[in-house]
Amino acid sequence: MITTNLFNSSDAKKITLNKGIFTVVEYERDLSVDPEMAEMAYFAAMMDVRKRQLIAQIEPGLGAITQKGIMQLMLGDLQARTDISGLGNLMKKYIGSKVTGESAIKPLYTGEGTLVLEPTFKYIILEDLDEWEGKLTIEDGMFLACEDSVQMKVVARTTVSSAVLGGEGLFNTSIYGTGVVALESPVPRSELIEVNLDNDVLKIDGNMAIAWSTDLKFTVERTTPTLVGSMAAGEGLVNVYRGTGRVLIAPVQSNRGIANPKDKK
Repeated sequence: MITTNLFNSSDAKKITLNKGIFTVVEYERDLSVDPEMAEMAYFAAMMDVRKRQLIAQIEPGLGAITQKGIMQLMLGDLQARTDISGLGNLMKKYIGSKVTGESAIKPLYTGEGTLVLEPTFKYIILEDLDEWEGKLTIEDGMFLACEDSVQMKVVARTTVSSAVLGGEGLFNTSIYGTGVVALESPVPRSELIEVNLDNDVLKIDGNMAIAWSTDLKFTVERTTPTLVGSMAAGEGLVNVYRGTGRVLIAPVQSNRGIANPKDKK
């Protein structure tokens, strides 16, 4: 029998999310820094730059698939195996990993016990595929873990314009099935704009969408009917999502074009 204080809140850490088999632990303060780094660590924590850790409570019949090489602890009777069934399958996954930024081999953990993944400074988001009609496409490199009832595949852009001009890459990871997915987000969930489309259109100036319903049609279009008009408007091309589904947008990510107030005269 194993007992642990993993799920106990303290002055240093707290539980912030629970969904499916997953729990997210956030370290509010890094108490193990050197004295010369204490000031930087303090202000980093004030800006929500903190370590976060994903924990999976695995039961018989319900395992977890993770990115490669991020296991920190296995408590209990857990076994790990790869999702590779043969050389052809390995080559297919390797090619997929090169175009999406995800690891080719994703270990599957089964049995009964607790799986603890390595800490990350990114924000961990838990999404239930039932809330996405069972289909979710994510930005490259965001996948962290999922329940083993979830499946993944690489999907290509359906139009030349979206592949070449959209800034979202030629391929993306599509997640489908039932279960909970853990994603590593560049921004917290509270900063994400969630848009629900019901046979409608969403236009975004740039590649700020980090996740969207797979059934949405994605194209790149001009903001006005003519190229000259678009240039005159100063907007140029926009990413367009059409249909019925959801989109998660990171509006403050990589916004280097925004002027600093102290630079204004």
